[in-house]
Amino acid sequence: MKVSIKTFDVEMNVKNNGIEFEVYDNAGNHLGDCILTKTTVIWCKGRIRRRNGIQVSWEEFIKRMEQ
Repeated sequence: MKVSIKTFDVEMNVKNNGIEFEVYDNAGNHLGDCILTKTTVIWCKGRIRRRNGIQVSWEEFIKRMEQ
């Protein structure tokens, strides 16, 4: 996997705009974007825009990761 920061709109704390990561497979195919904000984690598969991505709260994200 290749993961890079797409936008970096933060100072010290993550703000409303958040941090956006571009995610590519090893062949260089774009898989999607992962956006971390102060309230949510958003997965945008392929070229889906942020407003249409799958959005979960940090609490729900942590719960899913700890299963």
